[in-house]
Amino acid sequence: MIRLREEIAMNEKLKDFMESRISELSPVLEVAVKTLDTESRLKESMLYSLTAGGKRIRPLLISGVLHDLGKVHPAELHVGAALEMIHTYSLIHDDLPAMDDDDLRRGKPTNHKVYGEATAILAGDAMLTESFSVIGKAPSLTDAEKLELILLLTRTAGAEGMVGGQVLDMDAEQKKLSENELENVHRLKTGALLTFAVEAGAILAKAKATDREQLRRYARHIGIAFQIQDDILDVVGDEKVTGKKTGADAEQGKNTYPAILTMEGARQKLLHHHTEAVKAISFLKDPDPILRLIADYIIHRVS
Repeated sequence: MIRLREEIAMNEKLKDFMESRISELSPVLEVAVKTLDTESRLKESMLYSLTAGGKRIRPLLISGVLHDLGKVHPAELHVGAALEMIHTYSLIHDDLPAMDDDDLRRGKPTNHKVYGEATAILAGDAMLTESFSVIGKAPSLTDAEKLELILLLTRTAGAEGMVGGQVLDMDAEQKKLSENELENVHRLKTGALLTFAVEAGAILAKAKATDREQLRRYARHIGIAFQIQDDILDVVGDEKVTGKKTGADAEQGKNTYPAILTMEGARQKLLHHHTEAVKAISFLKDPDPILRLIADYIIHRVS
């Protein structure tokens, strides 16, 4: 039985790593928006969601890959900021009445509740578009690296990735999916951006092909694990901790791992994907790699 206690996984090494990287990332995100020559209300709406907190797991994975491969790259935070902008735009749009119709996100009123639906939509659109500019302007990236990263981000964030998964997720409401069908939905909807994060780290680290393939395997498994834990928390989580309404999946007739596999089955599947993720990064030299600690954190998190 998995104990859902975040502090189990939050050891000092991971805590220090997360705190240092998040503190460095936050100013990059704010500057990317504050320096835009545009309407103040639009910037305010963008910053409202970008600075609302969150675990910043996706940028942390980029940093984790570089750390565990013993590499550094000056553009690490810029690529992470671009990815976080896309993730945040997707949350703003997910919360809209036409999609999940949520009132709370990270313990605060959702963007459209504060700024109205039109501004929320446009703030999301702006973040999506500007994310590519952040990569394009990133220091010390070669033209070849910029092209590879932008093409990868386009694929994983768009119709072949996250957006395609969102469409599958909506189409599946009030239907009964098989486990394989559900996994395909979340391989795209949740897993695609996590995969980008890991692959982006490998690109910046100039990792060799065999290591990149193992890192992709790791990313695929933590992507599914992340979603399973989300599904579990929607059933048993504390709204004061998760920062959003629980039980929403059942109300909307969504397919979830606990609904298909039972709660115990979902927990066992969570363990399986965690185990496979850890196996995939066994090639790393660090006996206590950041990527394994992030995998631990994902399955034990309570928000």
